[in-house]
Amino acid sequence: MKNKNIIQKLKKAELKGRGGANFPTYLKWQMVKDQKATKKYIVANGSEGEPDTNKDGWIVKNHPELLIEGLKLALKAIDHSEAIIYLRKDYFKKYQSKLQKLIGKLPITIFKERGGYLSGEETTVCQEIENKIARPRIKPPFPGQAGVYGFPTLINNIETFYYAAKIADDDYEKTRLITILGKVKNKGVFELPINWPIDRILENTRNIPDFDFFVQMGGGASGEVLLQNELHHQVIGSGSIVIYDKNNTDPYAFMRRIMEFFMEENCDKCTPCREGTYRLMQMIRDRSIDKKVLDDLLFVLENTSFCALGKMVVPPMRSAVKKLI
Repeated sequence: MKNKNIIQKLKKAELKGRGGANFPTYLKWQMVKDQKATKKYIVANGSEGEPDTNKDGWIVKNHPELLIEGLKLALKAIDHSEAIIYLRKDYFKKYQSKLQKLIGKLPITIFKERGGYLSGEETTVCQEIENKIARPRIKPPFPGQAGVYGFPTLINNIETFYYAAKIADDDYEKTRLITILGKVKNKGVFELPINWPIDRILENTRNIPDFDFFVQMGGGASGEVLLQNELHHQVIGSGSIVIYDKNNTDPYAFMRRIMEFFMEENCDKCTPCREGTYRLMQMIRDRSIDKKVLDDLLFVLENTSFCALGKMVVPPMRSAVKKLI
């Protein structure tokens, strides 16, 4: 493997994190590399708690060797480091033994996530590994400065390490993994060019429906609703496209499913998230949306929530009310 100067290769390839934040990968690696510490951690985040997203599971099932190679690159680039593969419960059960065989005597351990959606947030990952309550920490400091047990910690999505391995082998063609689900014929995970818009993705995967439809793009909970005339957008977030039959989807049932997810998964730590999601659910149950109250609630969620979970409520709710009600 051509792993010399891997951080520069990541920079040249313009690889960005595939967990949803879209942060330049080389900057994260360089930050942790530059920290002065007697120990450092590298975490492959395989929480994948966003509904209707299966890309990390696809990697661990079909290309686990590339995940391990990506971690080996990070271990070599970052001194005094050891690695952790952080997996959601079902992935841990299915793939632990397969990964352990590939790991062998490498300084890599496998950790089973205890919580749910919120446990994939990077500071909550650190909390869980330390066997503490699964709630986000105040930032700064960021994990790259003080993460697991207070040591500098590199946390990247499993897909990011997958592509780091491809970049090291000069096998990266600016692609990403897209999960396509919903009312389509060819469901699954597809590796496609980053710059392809949704309409081209659906056409090339033979997934354009023959009925009026809308899509939820970026995640099955946090994703934005897009209508058929808006499919020129590139896929963002966790890389999923979910297709719905517009004429046979009750918009209130659609929003209720999303809000039930966020109410179930929030930690109740902060008032905006705890109370805001409850008030939104009240309007959905009553099938009566007060646009002024909605705007106020979404403003508060977006600007004052302690962590990203509250902010993630905003795109699906705002777009669904605007386009489906």
